[in-house]
Order: sequence, then C-alpha cells, then structure tokens
Amino acid sequence: MTETKLLLCDCLKSQAIDAEAIENASGLTCSKVHTELCRKEAGFAEDALRAGNVVIACQQERQAFEDLAAELEVADPVFVDIRDRAGWTVDASSVTPKMAALIADALLPHPGEKVMDISSTGTCLILGDTEPALAAAADLCNTLSVTVLLAPEAELPVSDDRRFDIVRGRLKSATGALGQFKLTFDALQERIPGGRGAPAWTEPKNGGRTECDIVIDLRRTQPLFPAAEKREGYLRADPGSADAFRRAVLEASQLIGTFEKPIHIRLDETLCAHSRAQKTGCSRCLDLCPTGAITPAGDHVAVDAIICAGCGSCSAACPSGAISYDAPPVAHTFQRLKTLASSWRKLSDTAPRLLVHDSGHGADLIRLSARYGKGLPADVIPMEMPGLAGFGHAEALGALASGFSSVTLLASPTTETDGIPFQVELGNTLAGQNRISVIEPTDPDQLEAALYLEPASALTEQPILPLGTRRQITRLAAKAIHPEGSVLPLPTGAPYGSVTLDQDACTLCLSCVSLCPSGALKENPDQPQLRFQEDACLQCGICTNICPESALSLDPRLNLADEALRPRVLKEEEPFHCVECGKPFGVRSMVERMTEKLAGNHSMFQDNKAARLIQMCDDCRVNSVYHSENNPFAMGERPRVRTTDDYISKRRDH
Repeated sequence: MTETKLLLCDCLKSQAIDAEAIENASGLTCSKVHTELCRKEAGFAEDALRAGNVVIACQQERQAFEDLAAELEVADPVFVDIRDRAGWTVDASSVTPKMAALIADALLPHPGEKVMDISSTGTCLILGDTEPALAAAADLCNTLSVTVLLAPEAELPVSDDRRFDIVRGRLKSATGALGQFKLTFDALQERIPGGRGAPAWTEPKNGGRTECDIVIDLRRTQPLFPAAEKREGYLRADPGSADAFRRAVLEASQLIGTFEKPIHIRLDETLCAHSRAQKTGCSRCLDLCPTGAITPAGDHVAVDAIICAGCGSCSAACPSGAISYDAPPVAHTFQRLKTLASSWRKLSDTAPRLLVHDSGHGADLIRLSARYGKGLPADVIPMEMPGLAGFGHAEALGALASGFSSVTLLASPTTETDGIPFQVELGNTLAGQNRISVIEPTDPDQLEAALYLEPASALTEQPILPLGTRRQITRLAAKAIHPEGSVLPLPTGAPYGSVTLDQDACTLCLSCVSLCPSGALKENPDQPQLRFQEDACLQCGICTNICPESALSLDPRLNLADEALRPRVLKEEEPFHCVECGKPFGVRSMVERMTEKLAGNHSMFQDNKAARLIQMCDDCRVNSVYHSENNPFAMGERPRVRTTDDYISKRRDH
C-alpha cells in the first residue's frame, strides 16, 4: 500500500493554502500547492493517480479527474472541497483549521450503503383529462406499456390509437411505489374492439384491481399520495405547464429496468414503544412520517422501505432507538462530529460553528456565496447530511459537547421541517442557551446575513467523545454542559423524564410493570414494591394509559444526577400473610380492601369460611376448596377397571 497523498491546488491563486500546517494536522503527505492542477499541471495528477491512494482537494473538476483515472485504468481518487467551503471567503481569519477538519472528514471510511433492487417492466397508468392523457400516452406508448384511465363520462376523440389501452372509471385507491403500485377502481369500463362508429364499452363494474410500475397523474385534483414528490414512480404534472408535462414524460420513459433503492431506516422491533396490550403509547414516528411509510403493526411499527424517502424525521424523534437512520448510520454521524471538532482543535484555540446542510439547496447556496459573495465565515464548518431532518437534538448536543459553539441547520424547500422545531427547542433546553437554530435562506445574501454574526464561545472546556446510543450521548453531552448535575425540566413530549405516582390511588397491581417497554418500571420479587429507573423512561405513556387507578402521570425532565441511573422505590407496602400457612403473598391493603368489599356482600362470599379464602395464598386456597363440602374438583366413585376375565364371564353368561 502506498502512502496517501493529498494534492492541493489554489485554483489560479484564488485562495491561500498552508500545505505544511495541513500536513501536520492531517498526517497526510501533501503535494506542493499547484495553481492549475486540472489543466497545465495535469501531469502531476496523472503521476499521483498512477501511484494510487490519492486525495484531490477539488470538487469542481471531479469529472475531469475521474475521466483521467478511467483513461489510466486506475481507481478513482477521493475528493474534498476546501475551496468553496473554506478557501473562498472574505473573512480575514485563518481558514487552515477548517481545511484540515474538512480533509479529515473526507478521509473517514464511509459505511457501505444498504440497497434493495426494484424492478420495473414499464407498465404505466396515465390519469387525467382526455387530451393531455392521450397526448402523453402517444409519446410513451413506443417505450412503455401504457393504459389511460379516463373519467366515466369522458368522450374519446375521433382518432382511434390502438398502440395503448384506454379504460374509463373512477380510481378508488392507490398504494405502493415504483414497480409495485396497486390500484382499485369503481365503475370500470373497457373498450369493446371492433364495430363501426364510436367504440362501445363494457358494463361498469366496481372493485376492479390492477398493478403497474409507473403512475403519471395529469389531473388537477389532489395528489394520490402524501408528500407526492417523494413517491418514486409517481409523476405528477400540471397539464397546463408544457415544461412540467415534458419532464414527466421524459422521466417516465427512463423508468424501465432494475434500480437500486437505498434502505434509509433501520428498525429494531424489540425496542419499539408504540403499544402494549392494545394500549397505544409512543406514536412520534407515525405522526411525523410524510410519506406514510410507517404504519402500526401490533405492539410495534413497520417501515415500508419502498415508500420511505429517507427524510430522517423518525430517527430524530424515536425515544428508544427502535428506528434509526441507516444511510449512513447514526454512529457515523457522531464520528464525523468528533473528527471535525478534534481536527479543528489541532490548529485553533477558538471554538468553530457547525452548519448542517443538504446536498442540494444548501450545497448550492454555499457554492454561490463562495463564488459571487462573501463565502462562509472562517469559523463555520459545513457538514453535508443526506437526511437533514434526522439531525435531531442528540446530534446537536453531541456537536456542542464536542467543542462546537453553535449548531445551525440550513433547511431547504424540500426539507421535512415538521419535527425540526421541537428538536431545536429540546436541544436548546438541554444546552441551556439558544445555541441551536434553523435558517431557511433562499439566496446567498440571506445565508451570509445569518452566518456573519459575533461567534460565541464553546459551552464546555472538556469536549466529550460522542460514543453510544443517542440517549447515552444526550445524557453525556448534557452532563458536560451542566457539570453540577442538575435536573433540567423539559417540554411536553420530550423522550426523557420521570413519573409521578399518586400514593393513595396506587394499589400496587403492577400492571404498569408488566407493560413498560423499556423496563423503567420494575417490581421486587421479594416484597410488594414498585420501583422506577429514571434514565430508562421513554415517556411513551403506556403506563399512564394502562393504570386502572390513573395513579401515574408523566414528568418530562432530564435528571443528570447519578441517582437517575439506579432504581428507586415509588411505593412499597407490607405483604399479607396467609391465614393458614403464614406465607407472605399479595399486598396487605389490597387483600383487606377485597375482604371488606366482598365478605357478606357477594353471593360467593356470604359465610366466613368462604370469605376466608380471600386471605389465603394460592396453595392453601386450592387445598381448602378441595376439602370443602361442595368441592368442585370432587367426582363420583371411580369405576372398577374391567379385565379380560370380565369379558370372558360376560360371554359365558350369554
């Protein structure tokens, strides 16, 4: 293996690069700082590519370098952009720490992407008014297998194009995505081939069903699916817009073959706190999923990977980690935060700011600002995320506790923002200051106005190592920010907290213990006791829904003291001792209450002997009933076992 080499270029001397400092911070062997590596000095790039293990600090000319690698029949190099994201800026401060951090981030091993194959044979259903629907069908019928669905009252034009099918009816329901659409129809009619004049139609029938790979929706009504733009294979266009119409037709023509669909979400059903015993608890992911990919499935939820668009909202909101982003995994995001912060600290004593953005709108604004505006401030480190809504309070707190002074999420017009405000509120409550924010700039000027502010200092002098689950990192980060170990009150709906018990109402029936999905509520097998471990509580609400006495209520908070890691007793009572054998069983108050309510007041407990059964343990109760006069277990005298002699004697008698 050859040593990794970093090729540097100042892009026609438009940026300042300190190769020596970058080499010391990154541990990579750096080339000299070239001026035109993609053109006049391409020979240096060619030699480096032949040697292998190359990192090229340029994204703009990526295609040129990849073409050169293909021509040389060598592996593609790694690329990192230190120009648009660091070098091109009006900020006079040194950008070398940021360059070193970005390079270190680019060199992190990226976990392999999990994908599934989706096959499309090109069966296509077109919905819409007669004229645009038939026009689209005429454009696509030589490429796809097309069927047009018209309204029941629609009239066909005089021309009769037999290259595609036409049916009439009303679309009743639609499910699925590319390659797996399932549709049902009412009042369905098919054309009857043959005959002179206008075509005849079959009698309308309800309950028609079909499957197809692609759906083109040219109607001016509501879309078939929520978050329709995220539904692969569902192409919706305004028939009055020629450009939208052409784009839909062109895209549909390309949807034939086998495609790789990323699997964005990992689901661990055993951790899910959706429900227990038909009592609903947590529904955070169900409430936030924009595409409807998450559905209830008994005591847990199910995720349809075909429909999932990978926005990440469910991962940020899940209290237990049952649902987590997996493209890349959450652990990789925390590793990137640690790498960016630690690499920065090697060259700077000040705290950087983190800018989280997507690969589309956010990345474009950064490039435009760098080329035509001020560029990013020297202390703002951009971090590109595939699922921006998946960067929740845990990730933001992990960044703050790793050494960043603030976290800014750059939302785009396509970002699912329903869950972000609560994540920001929760993160700021835990951090104690408004260090986490969301911006939605539409142009580079707005981006610059939001970022060129007086930077704040870091919240902690001892950065943490963000390892573990999201809950563990949240607690670790909060403790680093609040070393005094206080109790932080949180907004309603937070996934951390305690429970409040009404001592008088609780009967220690322990129904809450049996259904608690995280084991936060516990029993003591040796005595009547209800115990609670606060750090395990998900605030799912199942215990409050199942409690027959409504004795429990939720108290959202984060207790940073070590006592939250240990079970504490919420309520305990003396056990009742069996009146026959003296063995402890049950709870004294419950047995006495049952005796008081039933003895003499219920038909089965009219006499003292029957009422005494309530005060016996299981074994003594069964024994007492067995020896009672009206023993329900008693039977008549057992018949004598018949033998061979009995059969022989019976035959002799006959």
